[in-house]
Amino acid sequence: MQTEELAYVVVTPYSMRKSRTGGIVGRLISRTGLDLVGGRMFAPSAELAKRYADTVVTETDPRHRATQELIREYILRNFTGERNGQQPRVLFLIFRGQDAVERIHRTVGHILHERTSGETIRDTYGDYITDDSGKVTYFEPGVLASFDPKAVERDLKLWADFSDSDGGILDRTIRFPADAQIEKTLVLIKPDNFKFPNLRPGGVIEVFSRSGLTIIGFKVHCMSVAQAEEFYGPVLPVLEKKLGQKNGRQNWESIIEFMAGRKPSECPPEERDAPGTEKSIAIVYQGVDAVRKIRDVLGPTDPAKAPPGSIRREFGQTIMINAAHASDSPENAKHEMGIIQIEENNFKPLIENFYHRQ
Repeated sequence: MQTEELAYVVVTPYSMRKSRTGGIVGRLISRTGLDLVGGRMFAPSAELAKRYADTVVTETDPRHRATQELIREYILRNFTGERNGQQPRVLFLIFRGQDAVERIHRTVGHILHERTSGETIRDTYGDYITDDSGKVTYFEPGVLASFDPKAVERDLKLWADFSDSDGGILDRTIRFPADAQIEKTLVLIKPDNFKFPNLRPGGVIEVFSRSGLTIIGFKVHCMSVAQAEEFYGPVLPVLEKKLGQKNGRQNWESIIEFMAGRKPSECPPEERDAPGTEKSIAIVYQGVDAVRKIRDVLGPTDPAKAPPGSIRREFGQTIMINAAHASDSPENAKHEMGIIQIEENNFKPLIENFYHRQ
């Protein structure tokens, strides 16, 4: 039996700016069948970019080595500095499963100067353009990844070392006008999107990109029962008033079970703070009027009442199983981010614990 591996994909600054993140995430989850176990936003420092770039060129085959040289130069040129008022941001995703590195390899693909079918991520989102002499005039890989398990381990440990200094909530990477009313808001892509490998998580992110806002934070999170109780605490009195105390409480406990995997009444006190069994993705968006823009794209709580094209109309099923949550005010966004500890770095211990066990 094959042992599990970790594999990674870095969504490049250009793919982030062009809001291609959702399409990339959807393909990675649905086509690899792997478990997305970690994610973190980075604004790479010059040191991280250089150290990462220095690991890239390993091939002896001239054709592949030339592509690696292009990738190395791409990292050094595009991972640092500032363009159009933005510091480059990358999204680093970690996947786990059997044969993970090869599955990522097949899904990401190579970049070659030839007609391609769009089958791989790089077919669709990467560019390799040359002039008549064969000189490369434009190069964009779309995503970056390593395709050797030892290289993956090396790269993961490198990025883990920089995950505190260069990663986290990147709320200072974009320059806004001095008088702009900038907000941060929280989105949770709910557990119903992760019941099996599918396009839904990426599809939700794709639709949210219509808001024109910037992703500045990303975390794969398993909500504890205690966190879910606090997060959805304001809902309990509303349900009790609407349905009666007993039925309201039962409905509320079902929400907690949906988000954390257990009902509060069935969870021993000593296990209330343990990570739950249900997975969500927490994303922080930033921009002018961010709360309203995200909620407009999300749609109302009841998918049946949501307008066509909204997330809940496209992906929701019921009032509870409705694809995603979005904060309803900047104040609540801050409060909810605190509940799920959005600033917590769970990226580094994930990597350290995995390789420590081996």
